[in-house]
Amino acid sequence: MSRPERPHVLRIGEFPAELQQAIDAELQCHVEADLARDATLAGRIRAIVTRSRYPVASAWLERLPALRIIATSGVGYDAIPLAAAREHGVVVTNTPGVLDAAVAELAVGLLLALLREIPAMDRHVRSSDWTRAAYPLTTGLAGKRVGIVGLGRIGAEIAKRLAPFGVELAYCGREPKPVPYLHFREAAALARHAEILIVSCPGGAATHRLIDADVLESLGPEGYLVNVSRGSVVDEAALASALARGTIRGAALDVFEAEPLADSPLMSMPNVVLAPHAGSATHETRRTMLRLMLDNVHRVLAGEAPLTPV
Repeated sequence: MSRPERPHVLRIGEFPAELQQAIDAELQCHVEADLARDATLAGRIRAIVTRSRYPVASAWLERLPALRIIATSGVGYDAIPLAAAREHGVVVTNTPGVLDAAVAELAVGLLLALLREIPAMDRHVRSSDWTRAAYPLTTGLAGKRVGIVGLGRIGAEIAKRLAPFGVELAYCGREPKPVPYLHFREAAALARHAEILIVSCPGGAATHRLIDADVLESLGPEGYLVNVSRGSVVDEAALASALARGTIRGAALDVFEAEPLADSPLMSMPNVVLAPHAGSATHETRRTMLRLMLDNVHRVLAGEAPLTPV
């Protein structure tokens, strides 16, 4: 019995080699240059596979007449033209839920690295500075007021992991949730209350530069900011200015307005901890995300409902 032909798909952006091999085992994966070499290929592309960080141009919806699904491996979909996809009858899927724990782990790790100055401690030991002087005292987490901007799936996982540290949790959102945490409607009000602000809300127009100069001013000179959501949610220039002027005390960031980060004043600031947009970047999580993405593709191309439509 012959094996069914693997569906033709367009890949936008890069996947790690291990994950690309898994894609190739189930799909015939092409890139834009392949379409330029073969004029007939565009008519056979039935899916686009991508990752949240890569923009999907709306022009693909016109160029690919057989397109049925845009499947992204990641939660964010602000780089996908949703309205245009719906107009063309193209399903859009993401991979929510399966990466929540990994992102929450990194958020807590970044916070601890920031408060306890773990990267600087590491350099202190490696440079042999420890043989000349003890490392200065740092800041503890227990008893702090922590505000979470966006108590969705990831925000809830962050809260669950922080509770055993003995912190006082609060959050902001349009409506209160059935949780035992203090609720604020506005980010600035939450920032005035909190000593630590963790950003875990979705990206997009509604949250663009939600964390601006006013919110940072409200957080205050003893305040810390952690962002594991989208770079667009934080006004990066305002943040750099606030850190340089002492408006807030420190920041830990996994996401940035432009990625990869380059030529940014944040890179030379000692009160900043940086990560390369790695919230979901564990072997286990990325494999699970990819499996969900592939299952969505197969289901839609078979005429079935996707598991996680946007």
